[in-house]
Amino acid sequence: MNILVTGANGQLGRELQLVTRGSGDHYIFTDVDTLDITDAVAVNRIVETHSVEVIVNCAAYTNVEKAEDEECVAELINSVAVGNLAAAMKSVGGVLIHVSTDYVFGGNVNNTPIGEQESVNPTGAYGRTKLAGEVQIAQSGCRSIVIRTAWLYSEYGKNFVKTMLDVTATQPLRKVVIDQVGTPTYAYDLAAAIVKIINDRNFECGIYHYSNEGVCSWYDFAIEIASVAGHCNCKIVPCRSGEFPTKVVRPSYSVLDKTKIKTIFGVDVPHWKESLVKCINNLKSTI
Repeated sequence: MNILVTGANGQLGRELQLVTRGSGDHYIFTDVDTLDITDAVAVNRIVETHSVEVIVNCAAYTNVEKAEDEECVAELINSVAVGNLAAAMKSVGGVLIHVSTDYVFGGNVNNTPIGEQESVNPTGAYGRTKLAGEVQIAQSGCRSIVIRTAWLYSEYGKNFVKTMLDVTATQPLRKVVIDQVGTPTYAYDLAAAIVKIINDRNFECGIYHYSNEGVCSWYDFAIEIASVAGHCNCKIVPCRSGEFPTKVVRPSYSVLDKTKIKTIFGVDVPHWKESLVKCINNLKSTI
């Protein structure tokens, strides 16, 4: 099977490159330097040239703050480009696996794990444009699997884990918000889940949720990062979100219900603490 991966230089794309080593399928990894997914002609050309049967879209505009000033750019990448990918798969009868976000629920007040059927209510340009991408897919009529995730981190790029590792190693004190709750997602685990779906050839279309198991606040997450890393000299202090004014309201509760993806695809979902240890150990081994 020929599989096109977009956004291959991002966190999830890099992990997909690791997970698929030795695969019997043919993966074509692309990023903006090799494929402009906002260009429909370019997308159709690569699909035709490589007889692409599945697209895994890891490309996205993810700078939540900057999106408030660049919503047109975010819309182009998170929505228009997604429509191009969906149209290309529709034209050849292929499957689009697209990664979306918990931010589509940003304005909701939840206190139990959020299911796929929950009403969407995005706050901010990032959430709106990611939801628009989901709409583009639905309207295209292509075969698709949309996976919403949250709190993504990995050994690659900029993310909360790498920031906290640096902060707790170099600073005596750090405030971290305690009133935003969710579940960290190790990008390697999400990549493994996507590859399992592809390997099993089980393309049961629909919207699914994936994050690691468990629940924590950003404060709890920071405490665990420091503990696993052995960084004992930084005092981590809980604080309210209001102490860090931002342009966009972030979701206060982002715990996703993974029942559907586990049931339909037989995906094994590790606990976030277990996966955090693996990530930090991998980072230590590269120092």
